[in-house]
Amino acid sequence: MGSELESAMETLINVFHAHSGKEGDKYKLSKKELKDLLQTELSGFLDVQKDADAVDKVIKELDENGDGEVDFKEYVVLVAALTVACNNFFWETS
Repeated sequence: MGSELESAMETLINVFHAHSGKEGDKYKLSKKELKDLLQTELSGFLDVQKDADAVDKVIKELDENGDGEVDFKEYVVLVAALTVACNNFFWETS
């Protein structure tokens, strides 16, 4: 088994590909696939989020190339931004 960081990287890759490709491009997340990923993998964050258009807003913010889907790079940007926010929150409250 690899290091903790290697395991975390493998998990990021596996989670992305477990949700991508069910609709269209297997290397991108459609709006529905991203919503499913967020509900499955980040349900704690979505419990706080009461905005019905949250997924649309996330895609708009992440979708650098304007194709209406989220590729792996865009997905990693989302995970990194959430990780930074969590780090800031937990360090400030500790």
